[in-house]
Amino acid sequence: MPLSTHDIEAVDQLLREAARAEIMPRFRNLSDREVRQKSSAMDLVTDADEAAERMIARGLRQIFPRAVLIGEEATERDPTLLNKLADADLAFLIDPVDGTKNFASGLPLFGVMVAAVMRGEVVAGWIHDPVGNDTAVAVRGEGAWIERPGNRRVDLRIAAPAPIHGMAGCASLHHMPLPLRSNVAANLAGFGAVACYRCAAHEYRMAAAGHCHFLVYSKLMPWDHAAGWLLHREAGGYSARFDGSSYQPTLREGGIICAPDAESWKIIREMLF
Repeated sequence: MPLSTHDIEAVDQLLREAARAEIMPRFRNLSDREVRQKSSAMDLVTDADEAAERMIARGLRQIFPRAVLIGEEATERDPTLLNKLADADLAFLIDPVDGTKNFASGLPLFGVMVAAVMRGEVVAGWIHDPVGNDTAVAVRGEGAWIERPGNRRVDLRIAAPAPIHGMAGCASLHHMPLPLRSNVAANLAGFGAVACYRCAAHEYRMAAAGHCHFLVYSKLMPWDHAAGWLLHREAGGYSARFDGSSYQPTLREGGIICAPDAESWKIIREMLF
């Protein structure tokens, strides 16, 4: 593994510090001027997003001086940053507050996501829950687990396969074009239960911990999915884009379905489409 155990722990600690210093003090304390729209009323940025990203970027620069840093908010200002991801020897994708709409609404469903990518391959991921003060960690080839307060480590494992009517999952459809979105929404009625928590960080954690069977996303911005995709994979799950091709952090379209195994993925895709 190119990143050492010390490196993995150092990034975890950095996310915890950023959450304590820049995110949680602003939770349920935001003024109107500290919340701004980007592309729509559902796509927000707050002072917490920007301050946390700056702190995380500074910390990563100290730990990994030569790494390419690609933050969601930095990319909003300079979209060309994403062009550096494919060829970078080491890059970090930073989503300082995933679930910003929830955060700005006072709902405790948001997370901090960071993924390490080496020449286009996701090699490590961290999803920190500032409210619960624990971090889900995945290292390529070494498994997935949650680091809880008191140095308690809990291994993650996806749910066992189940029949369609017994499957619970999360689906985010608002980026799907019509009429596909309407068709998929109608087909979701065939599953046991479907929800959308407006927070990929927590949805990926739920799936990796076996608390739901599947995830469906239509838009693939890399800071939203790279860490979670690896977490799900290392917890034993199977995933592929809608056309059956493998997920890559350099691809931003084409959707993704995460499932317990390849056979479940085929069944879910057939049900959806």
